[in-house]
Amino acid sequence: MDNQDPKFQLSTKGSRARLLDFVAPIPLIGWLLGILAAVLVEYFLGDYISYYLGLPKIPVLFGFLTVLKKPLLIPGTMGYMILVYGLPILIIVKSLQKPANKLAAFLDKRRVTVAALVHLALFYGALHLWADISDYRLLVIKLAMIAIMLTLSINVINGYMGEFSCSHPGFMALGAYTASTITLFFFANDKLFGEALLPEALGFYFFPLALIAGGIVAAIGALVIAIPSFRTRGDYLAIISLAFLFIVKSLIENLEFVGGPRGMSSQPDYSNLPMVFTVMVLCIWIINNFVRSTMGKALNAIRDNELAAEAMTVNTRKTKIITFMFAAFWAGVAGGLFAHVLRYVNPGSFGIQRLAEILAMVYFGGLNSVTGSIVGALSINILSEALRPLEIYKWIIIPLLLIVVMLVRPTGLIAFTEFKPKELMKPKQNKVEV
Repeated sequence: MDNQDPKFQLSTKGSRARLLDFVAPIPLIGWLLGILAAVLVEYFLGDYISYYLGLPKIPVLFGFLTVLKKPLLIPGTMGYMILVYGLPILIIVKSLQKPANKLAAFLDKRRVTVAALVHLALFYGALHLWADISDYRLLVIKLAMIAIMLTLSINVINGYMGEFSCSHPGFMALGAYTASTITLFFFANDKLFGEALLPEALGFYFFPLALIAGGIVAAIGALVIAIPSFRTRGDYLAIISLAFLFIVKSLIENLEFVGGPRGMSSQPDYSNLPMVFTVMVLCIWIINNFVRSTMGKALNAIRDNELAAEAMTVNTRKTKIITFMFAAFWAGVAGGLFAHVLRYVNPGSFGIQRLAEILAMVYFGGLNSVTGSIVGALSINILSEALRPLEIYKWIIIPLLLIVVMLVRPTGLIAFTEFKPKELMKPKQNKVEV
């Protein structure tokens, strides 16, 4: 049927209207309750459901890995996804539509902090139970949350400020090695640093300070780049930041007291799910407030027309330097978490491939958008893990997908969109006009 056919257009519009009629009246807290219910079904009944559907075990990543390894399991996997996720979510969100709206209205009258904490508690509860089923799920979730932090921080530079930076893996490396050095030196018996200086039990409580120290070292590294780069306009930042990446990587490879090319290992297991989740939420909240502040508006002015911004009394060089250091700080914090999630880090982890992954996430999700950064990081990370059984072919599929997105939406999937948590948590209306 031709897309220009009025019957086709009417059918499409009718389908869209029906979908909106179903989705629109359900508030965010209703969806979170539905997701939590689905995860509880999988947590308590997943083994039985997978057994009777002929699956060897519970699908670890929404069934993608299962069907790519054994295509004959596609029917069983589809049935599992419908029984475990589809039906419980649909039943709960529709049956609890009115109570969920009443609860959303009640929270809407309270402080934003209270509503946000309730929503985050429900989301974390579902996430914790889902990850508790498999260690692989836990690792994927942690790495995805770290990727969100990296994507948000580079979007501050490449999106909101309108520059092009290639130094994020270098900032990650500085944060990873600084945090690892602190935790291994003070709280672990390590072959590089010898016996711990402080009791190991204190390490978890001091770990946030180690992350902050890593972020500060990364910010100092950013200052080294920013001072010469922002004296001029043009593409100098891209060139200098890429050189900085190679310098940091080469420097670490030649420093034997941090392991040289062999890297550092046996980092204490401080990056548990609550820790990574808390740091990610703080990162999203702080960066979102930053880009919506006066500083964020100044960044947009600089991106659109730097000369005009200067004419409006914006100190463009100072604004750029502060922003660059701010973004580097969060990249350093993400690097510290990354090192303690894997419990091993080496210079090869922070090369050109890491840069390509970070850039792919930010441009896939969308520039100048906190929501776009979150979507881009989750999409590329989960897709990369889901296509892992295809080995080398996944690096053909993902770039092709990026090319298609860039052709259709050059600025990314969700670009230039403000992230407004308060609006997301509001109760919904019962009818939606299309």
